Amino acid sequence: MSDETYQLKTDINSQETRKRLYKRTLLIVSISQIFGGAGLAAGITVGALIAQQMLGTDAFSGLPSALFTLGSAGAALLVGRLSQTYGRRIGLTAGFMIGGIGAIGVIIASLLNSIILLFASLLIYGAGTATNLQARYAGTDLANTKQRATAVSFSMVFTTFGAVAGPNLVNVMGDFAVSLELPSLSGPFILSAAAYILAGLVFFILLRPDPLIIAKSINVNLEHGKQTDYTVEEQAENRKGIMVGATIMVLTQIVMVAIMTMTPVHMGHHGHDLGQIGLVIGFHIGFMYFPSLFTGILVDKIGRIPMAIASGVTLLLAGLLGALAPGDSMFLLTVALSLLGLGWNFGLISGTALIVDSTETSTRAKTQGKVDVLIALAGASGGALSGMVVAGSSYTILSFVGGILSLILIPVVVWSKKEIVA
Repeated sequence: MSDETYQLKTDINSQETRKRLYKRTLLIVSISQIFGGAGLAAGITVGALIAQQMLGTDAFSGLPSALFTLGSAGAALLVGRLSQTYGRRIGLTAGFMIGGIGAIGVIIASLLNSIILLFASLLIYGAGTATNLQARYAGTDLANTKQRATAVSFSMVFTTFGAVAGPNLVNVMGDFAVSLELPSLSGPFILSAAAYILAGLVFFILLRPDPLIIAKSINVNLEHGKQTDYTVEEQAENRKGIMVGATIMVLTQIVMVAIMTMTPVHMGHHGHDLGQIGLVIGFHIGFMYFPSLFTGILVDKIGRIPMAIASGVTLLLAGLLGALAPGDSMFLLTVALSLLGLGWNFGLISGTALIVDSTETSTRAKTQGKVDVLIALAGASGGALSGMVVAGSSYTILSFVGGILSLILIPVVVWSKKEIVA
């Protein structure tokens, strides 16, 4: 049944129908996020190591993160526009499929030892990163103002299952790659390719009816004065709210990506093996997503602004601990990277809720895509500069600067507090 037919045959304005569609959408998004998280995390773990191995230097080992994050910028715009025009189902399916193709390209590049193909494939692989983030918006389309942050967090928490499994399967997938006569480091990208393609198939097959199309139809009915027992909190676009929400997510992305990208290289220099690196990154990504359900409740209950401030403070602690931790201390590096993930989590969910609060249904997906472009470009900048900073100074300086940079969040949100309802 098409979304249009569904709209004609179903009372989409009833509270009961809206609740049922809202829960169904969250379930589908959650299932896809398990696969999406695995695809994202596996590639992040070894991307810098592949570049370091091919180039023979640390100076450009931040480029893989920069490239797939830069690729995610273009993909975020594409997914946002496709979603606005054709609905979430088409936009999210296309993004994950493109990301899967990029992961296959990385495997071929590692087999051929082609740095050019590697960089090109990482750009395409970035589509999976962008789509994994864009999926969080799908759960908010049929949510009211008191459910939006919780809806975002509910879908994100399921990313944890794949995100934690991905880095901890690097050795298994490495052995699997070797059994296929492929380079060991290409193994995690085999997992990424399969996971992204499966995530895309979940959306394509199951996301019917499309939540964004249904939300638009509800608001059209309200504009035409039709009776409904479903209250839609539709508001005029709040440009300041959009700007503040975007700033929160951009700053947290820069800090998180910069420190995360160089941690595997830093650990490698201090004698940690691939399994230990995968464990630390696994904890990091776990804390990026697993606390989401609690974070969403807090953002909805105590407000967007207080949780954005908490993000800045948490990232500061992560940066300082990363700077002070001895390179051979697995425990302290694990704690630092866990705090880094948690601070990012606070910033992403509070910023996302502000964006949803500040946009209209008629233009929401397109605006969300534009904001995620900025987030992706911020991540690309952080990834590219991180390797240069470490090569020119040290991982300690990188972590310290990242922690201090996160403090900018506090004056930004305090400045905005009077005009934005948290």
